[in-house]
Amino acid sequence: MNVLVIGSGAREHALCRSLSLDPAVTALHCAPGNAGIAEVAELHRVDALDGAAVRALAVELGAELVVVGPEAPLVAGVADAVREAGIPVFGPSKEAAQLEGSKAFAKDVMAAAGVPTARSYVCTTPEEAAEALDAFGAPYVVKDDGLAAGKGVVVTDDLEAAAAHAAACDRVVIEEFLDGPEVSLFAITDGVTVVPLQPAQDFKRALDGDEGPNTGGMGAYSPLPWADPKLVEEVMETVLQPTVDELRRRGTPFSGLLYAGLAITGRGVRVIEFNARFGDPETQVVLARLRTPLSGVLAAAATGELADLPPLRWSEEAAVTVVIASHNYPGDPRTGDPITGLADVAAEDAPHAYVLHAGTRRDGGDVVSAGGRVLSVTATGAGLTEARDRAYRAVARIGLDGSQYRTDIAAKAAAEA
Repeated sequence: MNVLVIGSGAREHALCRSLSLDPAVTALHCAPGNAGIAEVAELHRVDALDGAAVRALAVELGAELVVVGPEAPLVAGVADAVREAGIPVFGPSKEAAQLEGSKAFAKDVMAAAGVPTARSYVCTTPEEAAEALDAFGAPYVVKDDGLAAGKGVVVTDDLEAAAAHAAACDRVVIEEFLDGPEVSLFAITDGVTVVPLQPAQDFKRALDGDEGPNTGGMGAYSPLPWADPKLVEEVMETVLQPTVDELRRRGTPFSGLLYAGLAITGRGVRVIEFNARFGDPETQVVLARLRTPLSGVLAAAATGELADLPPLRWSEEAAVTVVIASHNYPGDPRTGDPITGLADVAAEDAPHAYVLHAGTRRDGGDVVSAGGRVLSVTATGAGLTEARDRAYRAVARIGLDGSQYRTDIAAKAAAEA
């Protein structure tokens, strides 16, 4: 199979890494990719938001499967453009991707499907926002209705900060705060059949102890030793299958990766948000544990044949990912700093630990930073403690001036396992 992956982050590096290890993949391309992806796939320059350009590239390469990684191209309709050329695509249509592209649309779908979620108000004026904030009280949860690269949500006890975030958005969803631990659950679907992956937990705050601003994610781990063994089954029945069924009923079937961000509250499981693609950094740990070759799973979703897929096989090992971010992230990140130690990790820590690139590029012979989240150091082990130790040992080998990372990824879960 000749596969083209669209995107340039650590999620796409994780996808390309898994595909490169898949014996069924005979040619692997990525556009635009990054310095790390270049080691496992042939890179091509393309505007990932330009559906016609992506389609032309897929046709030129003779791609038999196109995997659209990030949310912005999906919401822009890139998957539709490629499908028009008759090429199977892993990723939802523009209309179905509104499940992530609009929080208000997602709330409407959940209400129609009977999916448990937080009570909320959609606000378009400062007056409406003030009323909603007053109705729910602190902690305030304010979400930009549109895409915001993982940084459109503010959770705060500060009424002024909540109102300011609401005022900065054209349309916001203000909702009740959901207590309890959060879980990320991915499911692959062809619009009818839904196949859940293994749950993971990510860490959205920038600093240890869940302090600091929200980010796109500073680390993740899987499995979740503290979670109810029946959690996946429950979420399938109450969230994932009803959502896929409702979208099909509306004439906008969802095929691709459906991500449910969940809160395990005192009143049961509640959906915090949906995403229309693999989440970053959870993808890094989930794919580290997947033993079924990836291309066949993605192709089955793209061609409507998931019902015929054998049950997925999983490693019993644990996986931990630690994100190394650039100076000042999640503010305006500093870029262009040289990265050292990558070869040391490859020589000393493989195969149990490896580095997935996010915001990187080549500058002559050097790899330099090119974004906010720069690297995802991923490791596996017999349990979370071993996986953590291996991940942080590899992190310690990497040099990036002014960089930051959390030191407590999976620490609590490992201690309680």
